[in-house]
Amino acid sequence: MAERKTPEERQQKVKLDKSYVADTALDLLNDVGLEGLTLRAIAKELNVQAPALYWHFKNKQALLDEMATVMFRQMTEAGRRTGGGAGGEAGPEITYEPAGTWQEWLVDANRRLRATLLRYRDGARVFSGSRFTGADHGPELEATLRFLTGAGFEPDQAAWASSTMFMYTLGFVTEEQGMVPHAKQEEPAVDVDARAELLADYPLAAAAGRHLFTAYDERFEEGLRLIVAGIEARYGVR
Repeated sequence: MAERKTPEERQQKVKLDKSYVADTALDLLNDVGLEGLTLRAIAKELNVQAPALYWHFKNKQALLDEMATVMFRQMTEAGRRTGGGAGGEAGPEITYEPAGTWQEWLVDANRRLRATLLRYRDGARVFSGSRFTGADHGPELEATLRFLTGAGFEPDQAAWASSTMFMYTLGFVTEEQGMVPHAKQEEPAVDVDARAELLADYPLAAAAGRHLFTAYDERFEEGLRLIVAGIEARYGVR
C-alpha cells in the first residue's frame, strides 16, 4: 500500500485543489476503506470545514472520479516516454508509446494496472465505474489503439481486446481485495484445509481450493495468458 503523508507534509501544501484532495482521500482510504471514506472525514484530515470540499466535488462519486484519475496517472507514469507521436505519425503529440509485441504490451499494461489498484485498500472498487476527469487517459488510449491496429486488429477488435483485458484485471483485483483486503497476497484467503474437509464428498471441488484461494500472482498471470490466447484465436492476429 502507498505510504500515508505525515501532517507536516500536508502543511507544506497550501492550495486546496482537486488533485490534492484526491491524494489525501487515497491516503485516508488505506485507513478507513471505501465505506468509511466520506467528505467529512477527508475535511477533518485536511483540517478544513466540509463545505470547502463541495467547491470541488458535488458528491462522493465526483471525488471517486478524481481519485481514479490520480490512480490512472500513477499507473501510466512508468509507461510514459518523452517524444513525439506514436510511430512518428502526424497529429496530437503522444508521449506514450507501446513497445514489443501486442501480447507483451497488453500483459504489461494490465500488470501495471493491478499493481496500482493494489496500492490502495478497495482500490479496484474506487476505479470501477469511475469516469476520468479531463483527457489524461487520451494519450494512452490513442497510442494503444494505434499500436493494436498497426499489429493487424480492426479498430473494433482493438477496443474489445484491450477492454476485455482491462475488465478482467479490474474484476480480478476486486475479488482479490475482497478476499484478502490487508494481508500479503501470498497468504491464503481462506482456510483451504477446512474448506476441503467441508467439501470432502466433492473431491474435485475440495481440491480446487488450493487453486482458487492461494497464489494470486500466479493466478493473475495465468488469466492474462488465457485471455491473450483467446484473443489470438478469435481474431487471428499473432
